[in-house]
Amino acid sequence: MSMIKTRFAPSPTGLIHLGNARTALFSALFGESFLLRIEDTDQERSRPQFIADLMEDLRWLGLHWDEGPETAEPCADYFQSRRGEVYRRYYDLLEQRSLAYPCFCTPGELEMARKAQLNAGQPPRYSGKCARLTRKDIAEKLRQGMQPTLRFRVPKEHVVEFHDRVRGVQVFNTADIGDFIIRRADGSAAFFFCNAIDDALMGVTHVLRGDDHLSNTPRQILVLEVLQLPLPEYAHISLLLGDDGAPLSKRNGSRSLNQLREEGYLPLAVINMLARLGHHYESAQVMSFQALKRDFDLAHLSKSPARFDIAHLKHWQQEAVRTAELETLCDWLGAETRVLIPDDRRNDFIDIVRSNCTFPAEAHEWAKILFSDELERSAEMTRIPRAAGETFFLHAIDAANRAPGDFAAFIGELKKTSGAKGKQLFQPLRAALTGRLDGPEIARIYALLDPHRLERRLAEFTYPSL
Repeated sequence: MSMIKTRFAPSPTGLIHLGNARTALFSALFGESFLLRIEDTDQERSRPQFIADLMEDLRWLGLHWDEGPETAEPCADYFQSRRGEVYRRYYDLLEQRSLAYPCFCTPGELEMARKAQLNAGQPPRYSGKCARLTRKDIAEKLRQGMQPTLRFRVPKEHVVEFHDRVRGVQVFNTADIGDFIIRRADGSAAFFFCNAIDDALMGVTHVLRGDDHLSNTPRQILVLEVLQLPLPEYAHISLLLGDDGAPLSKRNGSRSLNQLREEGYLPLAVINMLARLGHHYESAQVMSFQALKRDFDLAHLSKSPARFDIAHLKHWQQEAVRTAELETLCDWLGAETRVLIPDDRRNDFIDIVRSNCTFPAEAHEWAKILFSDELERSAEMTRIPRAAGETFFLHAIDAANRAPGDFAAFIGELKKTSGAKGKQLFQPLRAALTGRLDGPEIARIYALLDPHRLERRLAEFTYPSL
């Protein structure tokens, strides 16, 4: 049995968003060999920076390709814009066998014909007008300087049937397809022609892609069959919807991988979320890429659209933070935060981060609270300790001096001397020490605060001038 080879073939016309990232992930999880190919035939919209960005995004996500470009510099092997000679050979072969013909219809003429067909209740497809041109007709139009497209001659009364690995048996009648363009008027290759040719020549055995490409598949099969090129197996994945049930877009929650990285999401969180959008895993735990790959199964892909929910992503972010390696979290914090944390408190602070922070900005705020003198209190966070009274905080200072670093002894002494308990005991302490009522256990705060800083914060509510 041959090795399963999959591919991801993006067009570099923008940043990678969640839908494309999910397709890339599924392909990488399923394939024993994973290929990256850059489909940059749209020269007006393709940008070198987009290529560099998408490669960086894939590497950040942990999707490392076995074949493909190593840099954004175009090369003939994996950039379609450099493979014109390859496609030209097959165009020539199709024309020599009368399986393709030049089409001189203008975009305006095609649009008028399309509207007429729709108004008549017919599916829009090419009428075949230029299929009847003689060699003399073609030569005359070329002499006039007209630039034709090249259309594939679809066989009549033919049925294209294939087994989709997600949707089962698919049957298409060629009468509903019509002759389609395989080369644009500017000489560039049309998407489903070069896409199919490259899959065959590069040995791709399985194509995983969105089900919006399902109607392209019979066209590609027709081309590959007449050229006697190998057919891959196809698996058309359900599309992603936003929280409003519409196709996922910027308007309803979609983000680029670049945005997610800047917001502080961990790649492990993103792949765990994406892997479960339209695919079922038995485990509800955060899984490594290797574990996700081991348990990935095309039979577990749903035919129904998957819905993206930001709360779902945040859940996996919390799980990823909770289970991340120490050094991973240290890098994630960023240099501005790391410089605040004393070396001997780093591990204890990371433990606080795991259970209390979802994003680096939150961890940075706690680093400032615990390890700097930058403490801002709202009016409410000032009112609560003031209401506890000066005597309460005098007792707190005495207890802290008697039990430095020992929270159990400190809180026991304070209970006894102040008579406070429950909210009346803990809320004034939290507000005084952190300016917040939420966050880590107060015992951990007590252990991490420098004793002198701790005493100064308590003293603010005993001697107002301090």
